This record gives sequence, structure tokens and C-alpha cells, in this order.
Amino acid sequence: MQRIQLHDTVAIKVDIQAQRFLSDQPILLRQGQVGTVIETLGDGEAFEVEFADREGQAYAILAITAAELMVLRYEPMEILAAS
Repeated sequence: MQRIQLHDTVAIKVDIQAQRFLSDQPILLRQGQVGTVIETLGDGEAFEVEFADREGQAYAILAITAAELMVLRYEPMEILAAS
């Protein structure tokens, strides 16, 4: 399993109730919601993740455990043939 790194694009695996950044209005982040890791917390047990709209405006920033996140990948992994 790949370790989550700073600036990784991630998706949440579960629905999470949160508060809208700056206004504190309650919102629901749904399973599959995409965000960016902006800080590692503890020893990689949790991460601060920023969620932004298509224009790049942040609407939520919150700490999420590693178990609730999945790293999104854009490129396939090369498989090395056994010799």
C-alpha cells in the first residue's frame, strides 16, 4: 500500500460531516469527494485535507485519518518481469 504524501490528491472513503471553510455552514462531504493533502499529522496517522471547487476556492479543510483516505493515481504502475 502506498503511503500518503504531502500534496497527494486523495478521495474520502466515507461520508464526513464538516463545516464550510470561513462561514461554518454545515456541509456533507460524500464518499469519493476529492481533496489535496496539505499537512501530515502525527506520524502519518491522519492528514489535513483541503477540499476546493473547480475554480480552486477552498470550501473545507479538515483532519482525516489515513484509513478514511484513498490516494488517486493518474499513471499505471509498471510491472517488472521476473527473471
